[in-house]
Amino acid sequence: MHPRSHLPQRSRLALLVLGFAALVAAVSLFAFRYSLNLGLAELQATGRHRLDLYAASLEREIDKYAYFPTTLGLERDVLQLLAAPGADQARVEQVNQYLEQLNERAGSLSIYILDRNGRVAATSNWRRADSFLGEDLSFRPYFRQAIDNGSGRFFGIGTTRGEPGYYLSSVLTDSRGMLGVAVVKVGLKQLEKSWTTVEAPALVSDENGVIILASVPSWKFTTLKPLDEATRSAFDRTQQYNRRALNPLGVKELAELEHGARLVRLPKAEPEMVSMFPVAGTFVAQTQPLPGTPWNITVFSPQEQVRAIAFNRAAVAGAGAAFLFILTLLLNQRRRHLKDRLADQAALQRAHDELERKVAERTADLSSANTRLQQEVTERTQAERTLRSAQNELVQAGKLAVIGQLAAGVAHELNQPLAALRTLSGNTSKFLARGNLATASSNLERIGELVDRMGRLTSQLKSFARKSSGTPQAVPVRRAVENSLFLLEQRFKQARAVACIDLADEELQAWCDANRLEQVLVNLIGNALDAMEGIADPMLNIGAACEDGRILIQVRDRGPGLDEEVRSHLFEPFFTTKEAGSGLGLGLAISAGIVADFGGSLTGGNHPQGGAVFTLEIPAAPEGKQHD
Repeated sequence: MHPRSHLPQRSRLALLVLGFAALVAAVSLFAFRYSLNLGLAELQATGRHRLDLYAASLEREIDKYAYFPTTLGLERDVLQLLAAPGADQARVEQVNQYLEQLNERAGSLSIYILDRNGRVAATSNWRRADSFLGEDLSFRPYFRQAIDNGSGRFFGIGTTRGEPGYYLSSVLTDSRGMLGVAVVKVGLKQLEKSWTTVEAPALVSDENGVIILASVPSWKFTTLKPLDEATRSAFDRTQQYNRRALNPLGVKELAELEHGARLVRLPKAEPEMVSMFPVAGTFVAQTQPLPGTPWNITVFSPQEQVRAIAFNRAAVAGAGAAFLFILTLLLNQRRRHLKDRLADQAALQRAHDELERKVAERTADLSSANTRLQQEVTERTQAERTLRSAQNELVQAGKLAVIGQLAAGVAHELNQPLAALRTLSGNTSKFLARGNLATASSNLERIGELVDRMGRLTSQLKSFARKSSGTPQAVPVRRAVENSLFLLEQRFKQARAVACIDLADEELQAWCDANRLEQVLVNLIGNALDAMEGIADPMLNIGAACEDGRILIQVRDRGPGLDEEVRSHLFEPFFTTKEAGSGLGLGLAISAGIVADFGGSLTGGNHPQGGAVFTLEIPAAPEGKQHD
């Protein structure tokens, strides 16, 4: 064969290789993007939860001291001291002792009284050499805030001892008018107690963008953005930060994400710094105001683990695409081979027909045809053997085709990031090595909770595939509803939704599995909250009653309702109306399977007065097996 005959075959091989590479690259890129988006969405949800927890803990610490300045206005000795500026030394000492005792019991840094001119009339640290007594603090912003607005809150660094703190002030008055201002200074150490178990870097910045609290010590008294000269001059005049350097932290914003989140890069930390979590690299930053203060709290969720998981999933998807591509080539090659076999079989059949014709034509000449007939018989025997061999090849090809039809992939997603187990276990080892058994025990409990959550997801998928093996028992419906609402309490707060519960007066008891009933209710209530997203005053109705030995539970939302297309596919697996990354579409399908295991049914439709309503019908508990 001439060498040029190989050119078309080489060209087809080159195109095949290019197509293979393009397919694997496209599938890997799609899987990476999809997995990264899912991971970022879950990372944002975790960050919002951490924001709520950290903000709540700080708010509780601050609120413990919020009422202190106001209560000083109820002390007669304090008011008399301010009403008579020329009071004798005995009265001043009496008030000083009272403030000293109050400061020790409260655990604050200092408590002091300013007269109407801003001069310290009495203070809890009157025994110290650096006492505030007699100092003129009228230039401090918290004094002006109290005079102008009745109360004030201010973060700053003390001008006498250089100690940072949070100042809470309140004006003191009586029937004659304003007498002075009471001030309580709370130390940062009290506020930082709630930061001992944070899981990711977090910080609190004041109204000037200065970081006053941080889980990373080196971040304190740095700024989120560079300060101009005018702002620095103003700080020097008020001595708010006692002439600290206030260098920028170096946060670099990379991209804007949904719900106000940002993708940022944090600079590399100091070499000698040791931390339980990453403090440098790429993070998802989420910020929200701290109620009752001009401060903002920011949580940085590390992105590296999400990207690593996305890379791994992309690699798996690329390998799967390569496998399917190779399998398709093999099947195509087998099909071509089968076609050739069929052509051989047809040729063999034609030869057989020709042989029969020749035998019929030459029957008359027995003497000369006998030898040739024996030859033809031998040829026919050989042909029959070839035919049987071709038939066996056909059977084998059919088996391979069935195997090819069974090759398929099912995409599964675990909502809980597996990387969290790795991080917590590593942290636990470090805490055990340091002897910090309390924190190690807390991490182990959280690892157990993550494993339980993954186990519950696996249990849901198994219950969707086969009937439940759980033993039914009498389950109080009211308790199941209350437990479900408790699990979703945070989502109700975020959505500002109201749940209206309408249950029968008698205690309703269903005959089912308690955990799975709560699982169904949590899914229905969660879907209802999703349906009411964006509504001004979302309201959820939950009702239950007993009819003819059956318990009927209805969950109704005030959303847009269900159209005909959605209703026709409502309980199909992997069908969802949510945006990509918000769910797999298994919730209602799994719930319907659970209810069917109870011996009941789950239906969905539209309420006559608007919104969607889902009805859960399950057997009532037999009278002899109900709980008292």
